[in-house]
Amino acid sequence: MAPAGTEDQDRDRSAAQAVVRACEILKCFRQEGEVLQLAGIVNRTGLSRTTVFRLLASLVKGGLMERVGRGEYRTLVRTGFSQSFRLGFAAQTNSEFSQEVTEGLQRAAAANDRIHLILVNNRYSAREALRNAEYLVRERVNLVLEFQTHQRIAPGIAARFLEAGIPVIAIEIPHPGATYFGANNYEAGLIAGRALGRWAKKHWPDGAEQLLLLELPIAGPLPGLRITGTVDGLKSELPYFSKLSAAYLDGRGGFEQILGVVRRHVNRVKPRRTLIGTVNDLCALAALRAFEEAGYGDLCAVVGQNGILEARKELRRKGTRLVGTVAYFPERYGEGLIRLAVNILTGKPVPAAVFVKHKLLTAQNVDLVYPLDGQRPAAAGGA
Repeated sequence: MAPAGTEDQDRDRSAAQAVVRACEILKCFRQEGEVLQLAGIVNRTGLSRTTVFRLLASLVKGGLMERVGRGEYRTLVRTGFSQSFRLGFAAQTNSEFSQEVTEGLQRAAAANDRIHLILVNNRYSAREALRNAEYLVRERVNLVLEFQTHQRIAPGIAARFLEAGIPVIAIEIPHPGATYFGANNYEAGLIAGRALGRWAKKHWPDGAEQLLLLELPIAGPLPGLRITGTVDGLKSELPYFSKLSAAYLDGRGGFEQILGVVRRHVNRVKPRRTLIGTVNDLCALAALRAFEEAGYGDLCAVVGQNGILEARKELRRKGTRLVGTVAYFPERYGEGLIRLAVNILTGKPVPAAVFVKHKLLTAQNVDLVYPLDGQRPAAAGGA
């Protein structure tokens, strides 16, 4: 026979445990009026689905929670929504651009005592990005900053987070249901195309003869607008644009891979006066190298995107045929991303897309915009 009072103590402990778990459910709502599905509450609390369902029924019956739809709940208790936030950041790769974004995020998070940042690296790999998504769900982060290039897996990644009740900010590459943060791609392309067209009018009185465009199909149509904008910018500057022979190349991969693609093109098509528009600086630098190696350096004019350090160094090289690069200022992304994340998590209204500002960097202004470049090591890569 159990000692006297044991059953009463067990019941007390069970009741106290139920109260603690009910409090966890109430606290998992992050802002007043937030509606969560059952799966989101399970993810945020770490409790079993059966336990959450049972406690939700009790909280609804007790008037502390309301059911607002099929499997959707809203707390009626104000719990002081000022807790800290766990943000997951899935970096694109180890490229310079991605590193600049990461370092800016770390600085901004360190300056905000409410933010705890959990970092993973997608390594430019679809498989790694999917694996990282599962990891961040298991870590029960409050919001994810997703920076991955492969458009074909974006719906799956976004769906996994949204199923778990985790909002997403998509950096540079859109993800369904996510808030977008990054380039105004068409505008950036227009800036590049106009600059390239003005250069051609000034330096090639007889006109350009060929057009080479390095794009990135795996990233989808939005980054593709950089190329669309470049073409439209050239059209606005060059009356003879329609007479140019045009070639499109895939700018996927690292510097050596892109260099090989452009080398093969140069060997196959004898270059004449060629205007080169690119989706990022890595493509621009690889194209420039391929033309110079083949002895056609004076027959090309190139414009890049991102404004990475290697491109800025190239702008300082005497006689370079890099006309310019459109700067995205990834070192400034962190502050904007943290501000956007906090606004989402505290229920403030946010736009569907937040665009960064762009500026054309040239040999004439690069030292004014980036005067401290001589003190920084370079790492190849762009977005």
